[in-house]
Amino acid sequence: MHPHASPTDTSTNAETQPPDELQSVLARARGVIDIEIEALEDLKNNLNQDFLTALKLIEACPGRVIVTGMGKSGHVGKKIAATLSSTGTPAYFLHPAEGSHGDLGLITPQDVVIAISNSGDTPEIIAVLPLIKRFGVPLIAMTAKADSALAKQADAVLSIAVRQEACPHNLAPTASTTATLALGDTLAILLLERKGFSQEDFALFHPAGTLGKRLLLRVKDLMHGNPGDLPIVSLNGGFLDALVEIGAKKLGMAIVLDEHNALAGILTDGDVRRALTQYADAKSIPLEAVITRSPKMIGEEELAVSAVRLMEEHKITVLLVRPESSSPQENVVPVAGVIHLHDILKTGIR
Repeated sequence: MHPHASPTDTSTNAETQPPDELQSVLARARGVIDIEIEALEDLKNNLNQDFLTALKLIEACPGRVIVTGMGKSGHVGKKIAATLSSTGTPAYFLHPAEGSHGDLGLITPQDVVIAISNSGDTPEIIAVLPLIKRFGVPLIAMTAKADSALAKQADAVLSIAVRQEACPHNLAPTASTTATLALGDTLAILLLERKGFSQEDFALFHPAGTLGKRLLLRVKDLMHGNPGDLPIVSLNGGFLDALVEIGAKKLGMAIVLDEHNALAGILTDGDVRRALTQYADAKSIPLEAVITRSPKMIGEEELAVSAVRLMEEHKITVLLVRPESSSPQENVVPVAGVIHLHDILKTGIR
């Protein structure tokens, strides 16, 4: 026995240890996820002709997709509307309770409505159906009940029926809302594909996001292109003069031109460090012997993300930018500018 343990101390007795809480929690968590997976499998198997009908109704719609739903269905409906809008299908969420108090005015005969109700008999949804039918607006129902009032009025019925909710009381919308969300995503993605919605189109709808920047920002947008900002030195000049220019322009390199104003190479911070270890006297360092010949370049119309890839591939932090003209005029610097990795990373592109 441990010298400080009392005769009744049983803390070291494995039989009195509490059950492994971690394993118990993980087992229950996996059980919840299994129920959600089962709901998605059922959703997949329940897809039928009505799914194609729904796609075609939305494709033929000259207006917008109006998504409506109450409670948790409404929360999911907002996400579905947002996903549709961001992938090229204009959509708007209508709160059905507000719809009965004036907001139905946003529905036009050119629109199509997606109504979400697990029971298919949600009073607020049923209350707006007469106006939808009066306008002759196509109606797509997402419901678990094929014989519900909503389903009977719909032009296409998409099943969101699940065997059970993940809630132990089978009450809280969980597996059913997961299925509904997945169904909305499926509609959005197939519409995207059928419309030929491209990465560039997506970027135009997300100009402030990382993807938008990756697909919209070009080298010319980020490069240092003002001649006065470019560190330019002559090959016939001295190594120390080049160091001064590098320090003044703060780009970590200098563009080196020969006597014909042609590009001879660049002097980078790495070139400087290597030169200083090889030569005892910095004043005696021949510039032409330490520069990087044939430096990596990129076109100014190329995407900034392409510049990042090129830098990563060659383990460098700066690129010269080729001018648009392939035959530079006399007395014109043979580069359009310089783009530095730090300038690109500041935008959030990686």
